[in-house]
Amino acid sequence: MTTAVCPGSFDPLTLGHVDVIRRARSMFDEVVVGVARNSTKASLLPVEQRVALVRDVFSGVDGVRVEAVDGLLADFVRTVGAVAVVKGLRGGADFDAELPMALMNRHLSGVETVFVVGDQALAHIASSLVKDVARYGGPIDDLVPGVVADAVRTALRGRDAG
Repeated sequence: MTTAVCPGSFDPLTLGHVDVIRRARSMFDEVVVGVARNSTKASLLPVEQRVALVRDVFSGVDGVRVEAVDGLLADFVRTVGAVAVVKGLRGGADFDAELPMALMNRHLSGVETVFVVGDQALAHIASSLVKDVARYGGPIDDLVPGVVADAVRTALRGRDAG
């Protein structure tokens, strides 16, 4: 059985992420979606909620499981017995950002990174842009799964009230 890890902060999970995870599942027996805490970003949604949302979105998909990642991705990859890391690319800038991480993960764990080119119809969707659009009241329902859109709007209302 081959296992791959599809890591990310998923703050929030977008339709682009969903596309990459589903296509990764077509290549591997199991995909572990690793929901990471990103110490360089202020999260809108807590990691526990992001894990729950991703689990909800993939609840009917065999061979996809969701776990929180605490610490180094290389350690997580070894823990779950993955043979690959899968990352989605929207364009050249994503490749430039992902290449050094892929090389470091290979150095630390010996596991290769597989790059999946994202669906061009979704290439404009980034988690940061989804948050910006939602923050100003714009529509996000065609950018993220429905349960995620609701969670983003609720989180933003909570911040505005606080």
